[in-house]
Amino acid sequence: MIVITAPTSRIGQDLLPILLAATAPVRVIVRDATKLPRDIFNHMEIVEGSHDDAAVVDRAFAGATHLFWLCPADDQAPSVEEAYVGFTRPAAEAISRHRVARVVDITALGRGTPYAGEAGYVAASLAMDDLLASTGAHLRSLAMPSFMDNLLWQLPVMREKGMFFMPIPGDLELPACSVGDIAAAAARLLLDDSWTGQQEVPVLGPENISFNQMADIISEVVGRKIVCTNMTFEAYEDMFIRRGFTPAMAAGMTDMARAKARGLDLGIPRTAETASPTSLRTWCETILKPAFDA
Repeated sequence: MIVITAPTSRIGQDLLPILLAATAPVRVIVRDATKLPRDIFNHMEIVEGSHDDAAVVDRAFAGATHLFWLCPADDQAPSVEEAYVGFTRPAAEAISRHRVARVVDITALGRGTPYAGEAGYVAASLAMDDLLASTGAHLRSLAMPSFMDNLLWQLPVMREKGMFFMPIPGDLELPACSVGDIAAAAARLLLDDSWTGQQEVPVLGPENISFNQMADIISEVVGRKIVCTNMTFEAYEDMFIRRGFTPAMAAGMTDMARAKARGLDLGIPRTAETASPTSLRTWCETILKPAFDA
């Protein structure tokens, strides 16, 4: 039995169809079951509730062999530590109690770099990995750079002003990956019961790319000039506070961006094993442009 958390997230929405197409036995934990696609509703077991609830994960993990763990975004958390480690603690206890053999989680790049300890969300996600590792389960932590899909929240300003904003220097080339490739990597591991031990699995995309290069590609794909406009880290943090984030979570986002600007995501070489296939242009053509035009 494969247990999936956050099945209505962008990653979860791509992951579930892959697993169901492989006729894998799937159980999902979801806050609101009505948000699941109706065409797959009857092809899996459903445990309704939050996966930070000890009673919910205790019920969901019974008989599980594989677990996909995705800590949801919580912009109202009092600290990044609480958002990741605090949220995950009931699940870690249930993993040990039910002897769940294999866990695949979503984490961030940066372990072992000089910047990881001050990287906000990244530091907290790495601490979450350590908590999951302490259960003794076989663990694969899918270590991510920035998601291409994060650009989607800036669609309104792209349409209205022909720009998007970033505090990271526009000419700094960094890895970026698509949500679809993350889901595919997770599915391969969840459908496999041969791997053992604990390790990170980076998903780096096919190339390093700067935000200025992204803007040029977006412009070509959507047929309109789009530019990347640099903003200060102070303005970036204030933007999240104005969007309703707690000060701690806004600071966590900003600390993560500062660390990325210093090279947080550049510590792992791209190889055949760490590269993922979807280019920024392909992602723009298949995901961003339809959303831009909608």
